[in-house]
Amino acid sequence: MTNEYDFYIRTPEDLVNAINVVGFLPLFANDIPGFSAEEHAAPEILWGAADGLWEWKGPVIRQSGCAYGRFLMGKACFVNRYWFPDFANLRRDGYDFDARYDEGLTPHRDKVLFDLIDAHAPVVSLRLRELGDYRKGGAKGFETAIARLQAQCYVTVSDFTYRTNRRGERTGWGLAVYSTPEKQFGTDFCDRVYEREPEESRERLLTHLRWLLPDVSEETRQKLLG
Repeated sequence: MTNEYDFYIRTPEDLVNAINVVGFLPLFANDIPGFSAEEHAAPEILWGAADGLWEWKGPVIRQSGCAYGRFLMGKACFVNRYWFPDFANLRRDGYDFDARYDEGLTPHRDKVLFDLIDAHAPVVSLRLRELGDYRKGGAKGFETAIARLQAQCYVTVSDFTYRTNRRGERTGWGLAVYSTPEKQFGTDFCDRVYEREPEESRERLLTHLRWLLPDVSEETRQKLLG
């Protein structure tokens, strides 16, 4: 990652600042050294911390106004509000979801799930599975469809929520809350997402990634964009 902004994450505010400056920030370490929040985090806020990086995802999404989902290499990534419309335009290839479906470019299984999210957003993952009957003996393909909808930027994780025990104490892992970018960001996103041709968005994004990842091959940058 570029040395022009060498950041160290100790607080949620540090993470928000990093996302706003670098634009694209995967949560976990990956094949590109240094290209993750995890690798820039203070040891005391990593996995197992009572109040650490993992628990900050929801507050950081809300505070920064960024998009979050499985956007890069099938992995969770923050994308700031400046770059996300171009990124979504590219990943959608200029199509809104209905147009993509009408052209036969997306399977019916994805449409069923997208329509559920669109109708109920923001919707907690457990409730979404109930609505779609995604259970043993019921509808299949939830994980594949939800991953594909995120990769195509038709669905985002807009927050996380937690179960609580009788004493009101938080228990277990955070549950993803799903939305669409249109509903999460409103006109700020809708007015910008299709204002350019997808290839123009690609070139803008590549220029940014050349600054952000100067030691990475052009092939890898292209692969990141998909």
